[in-house]
Amino acid sequence: MKKLLNTLYITRQESYLKKDRETIVIKQGNEKLGQFPALSLGAILCFGRVSVSPFLMGYCAENGIGIAFYTEYGRFLARVQGRQTGNVLLRRTQYRWADDKERTAEIARLIVAAKIANSRSVLLRELRNHGENESLKSAELRLSSSMRRVRVAKFVDEIRGVEGDAASCYFAVFDELIRGSGFAFGGRVRRPPTDPVNALLSFVYSLVTQECVSALYGVGLDPYVGFLHRDRPGRASLALDLLEEFRASWADRFVLTVINRRQVQTKDFVTEVSGAVRLKDDARKKILTLYQERKQVELTHPYLQEQIPIGLLPHCQALLLARHLRGDTDYYTPYVVK
Repeated sequence: MKKLLNTLYITRQESYLKKDRETIVIKQGNEKLGQFPALSLGAILCFGRVSVSPFLMGYCAENGIGIAFYTEYGRFLARVQGRQTGNVLLRRTQYRWADDKERTAEIARLIVAAKIANSRSVLLRELRNHGENESLKSAELRLSSSMRRVRVAKFVDEIRGVEGDAASCYFAVFDELIRGSGFAFGGRVRRPPTDPVNALLSFVYSLVTQECVSALYGVGLDPYVGFLHRDRPGRASLALDLLEEFRASWADRFVLTVINRRQVQTKDFVTEVSGAVRLKDDARKKILTLYQERKQVELTHPYLQEQIPIGLLPHCQALLLARHLRGDTDYYTPYVVK
């Protein structure tokens, strides 16, 4: 099984990264902030005004260390990636399948079914831990109905419609899951997020998406050609497909945990003149630390039956998808929480 390498998060503004032998050095002006062995890193995520030397970029590209750049507020900007790995025949198969309506619908159906099942599991967990709640119970029943509908859906547009209805149902009761003082959620707002909960969700979704991009590159698939999400220039459609399996089970539960444990508070956010809400610098660093700790937590993969860190889940699913496209398995097995 692939080893989970560390992710280096750079949030200090005006930082500069360079290579020194087999290590990566972080500086701010003449001050040295840190030095890390390159062999222990799998990715470097840079937030805001962070510079990386061209020589370090080339080294990372050759050695499979992904570099991604975000705005200071967590919006993805760009990614530095080395030569594509894997068999070109696998990617040709991926492109043919993406143009085949039946095969596209087959994979999209499984991904959406997994997303709905994992969303339902979040609600059931709340009902088990905190007793009966009519709103949550009603939403759970509607999600069960959506699962039955998606199983018989034949076309991708129909599958997308079921997914949209299920997401609306799930987020309509998401506020019931929040117990942190002062936090309120009136519905999913993406661009820009207009409240702290949406700001957290968008930030964590962005982080998990980049995990999915890296995993897909790692097995030789093209992250920009998906099955559920339509092709769009600059959009990593297949990575977003994979993200759907992890939204509720990984990202949403992480956000709920940091809020309900009071690890983040409303004072950790700032509202811009435009109305957009973002994390303050110190709070963002705290969230990144907690996120990295969460990636290290081990669980048993429901299909592979192996004990793995959460951070390797995208790699496992990318591998299972590649095996299916190669014809090694009859079906793609999405990640569903047991």
